[in-house]
Amino acid sequence: MTGVIDAGGGSQRYPEDYQVVEELHKEGLLTVRIAYNLFTQRPGHELEDFRDWVTRLAPDQGDDTYRHNGAGEMLVYSAADFEDFRAERPETGSAMPGELEAVIRVLAQHRWPWRLHATYDETITRALDVFEKVDREIPLQGIPWFFDHAETISDRNIDRVAALGGGIAVQHRMAYQGEYFSQRYGAEAAQRSPPIRRMLGAGLKVGAGTDATRVASYNPWVSIAWLVTGRTLGGMQLYPAANRVDRIQALELWTSANTWFSGETGRKGQILAGQLADLAVLSADYLAIPEADIEGITSVLTLLGGAVVHGDGDFHSFAPGLPAPMPDWSPVRRFGGYAAPSRNPPNASWKAAGCGCSDRCNVHGHDHGAGWASPAPVDDPRAFWGALGCSCWAF
Repeated sequence: MTGVIDAGGGSQRYPEDYQVVEELHKEGLLTVRIAYNLFTQRPGHELEDFRDWVTRLAPDQGDDTYRHNGAGEMLVYSAADFEDFRAERPETGSAMPGELEAVIRVLAQHRWPWRLHATYDETITRALDVFEKVDREIPLQGIPWFFDHAETISDRNIDRVAALGGGIAVQHRMAYQGEYFSQRYGAEAAQRSPPIRRMLGAGLKVGAGTDATRVASYNPWVSIAWLVTGRTLGGMQLYPAANRVDRIQALELWTSANTWFSGETGRKGQILAGQLADLAVLSADYLAIPEADIEGITSVLTLLGGAVVHGDGDFHSFAPGLPAPMPDWSPVRRFGGYAAPSRNPPNASWKAAGCGCSDRCNVHGHDHGAGWASPAPVDDPRAFWGALGCSCWAF
């Protein structure tokens, strides 16, 4: 990864809790570009927060490494419909329209971009009623605004978003919760959750992400694999071909298309003269390997602005020195990077063919030998890695 869009998050107050990142930026130590949104943290005081913040920051304030990206994904708590597909759909509060309208008016008047968390079509309908009302007095065209998630958005609301010039950022939460969604709402409803191809067909701005780190993995390749294959991590086929995208489209949703959502259109996302010199050399040929191997891709060399910020394997010697991972008990201190990629190259297809088990491990896939060879106690079903994490102990 060379850049992230930070949608705020729980208990991250501005400006107090941003001081560490801002200090790293001042010292030139950031190894990814950050475009950050401001997420209100005080139920009942949302309007107060945004009235304060619009006087402190302008849209796009900052530089190419660290910059302000607008409001959200929480604008008012009465609009929250947090996802847990094991539970019934939450109802948004009666106060939502008035509270949301007050905040949207402030943002629109100051031409602040915004993003709004919305899982369900019912929430999106109520939010669009507010947006359309404000638009009649303060035109929203030209303001980059969008919904996050939108798993159950209807065709009618997709068209309403398009008419207002908005977009939708999709994330691979269904790769983790697809089975739960199907159990509650049925396999047919799951086939268009979210209806990505319908969004693209309507001419919407569509970008892809992860909703990490508490809802899903931050690994972009897990998300890209979900877009291409339409399968959950548990192997369930969610989407027919009509709601999947090809490998090039998936890559575009993760790169050039996402620059609209970060306010960086034309500045990055492609290897072109005049754009930022950010790129990654991959561990495998994304366009040629089997679909089952996509989620195992890693970077062996990452450049940010032409400077090496990560190196692995043959490029390890180019990697800059990094401080020890924090906290002290972080598994990365013992096992290396994401799922210890240098020890587990993406070759899931032949491992699956040679494996007699019916289920893949969520950590090692069908490479159970790597699990058993690991210093982690995978053979102990009472331990974390055996009982809750790596399931190679079962095979």
